[in-house]
Amino acid sequence: IIERDYELGGILVQCIHNGFGLELLKEDLPGPAYAQRFIEEMLSLGVEALLNTMVMDITPNRHLFVSSKAHGYVEIEARAIVLAMGCRERTRSQIRIPGMRPNGVYTAGTAQRWVNVEGYMPSKNVVILGSGDIGMIMARRLTFEGAKVERVLEIQSYLSGLSRNLVQCLQDYNIPLQLNHTVKRIMGKNRVEAVEAVQVDEKWNFIPGTEEIIPCDTLLLSVGLIPENELSRKAGVKLDPITGGPYVDETFQTNVPGIFAAGNVVHVYDLVDWVSEAGFEAGKRAAQYAISLRNAEARYIPLKAGKNVRYVVPHKLDKSTLAQEDIRLQMRVTQPIEQPVWVEVHDGENLVTRKPEKYVRPGEMVTVKLRAKNYADVSKANGLTIDINPR
Repeated sequence: IIERDYELGGILVQCIHNGFGLELLKEDLPGPAYAQRFIEEMLSLGVEALLNTMVMDITPNRHLFVSSKAHGYVEIEARAIVLAMGCRERTRSQIRIPGMRPNGVYTAGTAQRWVNVEGYMPSKNVVILGSGDIGMIMARRLTFEGAKVERVLEIQSYLSGLSRNLVQCLQDYNIPLQLNHTVKRIMGKNRVEAVEAVQVDEKWNFIPGTEEIIPCDTLLLSVGLIPENELSRKAGVKLDPITGGPYVDETFQTNVPGIFAAGNVVHVYDLVDWVSEAGFEAGKRAAQYAISLRNAEARYIPLKAGKNVRYVVPHKLDKSTLAQEDIRLQMRVTQPIEQPVWVEVHDGENLVTRKPEKYVRPGEMVTVKLRAKNYADVSKANGLTIDINPR
């Protein structure tokens, strides 16, 4: 494992709230405790971890160039690689908020690290832009530490994160959420003094006369996550413009043979348990490739996002894999549907399988399993489409 930080665990180190491991471990753990379970298991197997080590380049033939103070600049020739770089937060410059450029504008994850790891309190009066999970969790965390969270603003007409975080982090602490609102302007010279909030229409245009000045000393941004794939591009990995992550098959292998990807570097997950499961599968398949240095002959068919579906992962699957094991498809919807729906997988003419859901929302991942018993239907298909339709 090559890790650029000084400790293992990734983003989990700063996620000290509970809720991790409910599905995979059947326990309710804070992030560091969940990570420690796997760190100890990994070390017990004799796996080496290079800390404070940066991967500078990856080539399509699986050569890695890494740099560290301890080892200098080193070339590593790998038989297989698993990309697990996670994702990073979208910043102010990427959403183009007008106004002054004072201190006090941070991403929610940056504030999370300061409070939970470094022991610094970044603010007293906070406005949070975006209703992503990190933003809502930090609204609660800053409230615990004595800050006043004035409100959470969300430009969409619906929540960006999980409903459980809306209840547990905002509603339980009387923190207001305003949908169809955004920040029009940041005010302040040396430090943030206020933000100008405004209501928007369905096309995100400002509605004149709805402006409101909200005094605050900090603006936290929770406006989306971007899979961190600069190294993937260097390796020749093809990226999906919708997810920002690599195109992968059901084994999490990219278009470059021997290079696999798992977790938030592929697409943003809701639950760490699902990230871990993806890591298990990618690691198993990478090990199989490393032993043989070749792929079994694949008969791929593409998976297409259909009605009301924004994207689906994996992007393609090998029919022969489905003959042996179930394959879980993961997707997000384009808009909320607050009524019972069918998640349907079909080949254009015939229905392969379908699953009922009580509702679907963009902030909550939808899954459906293709089971081995569906192989007879899939084996004749040239491609599969996933639609979500009201029941």
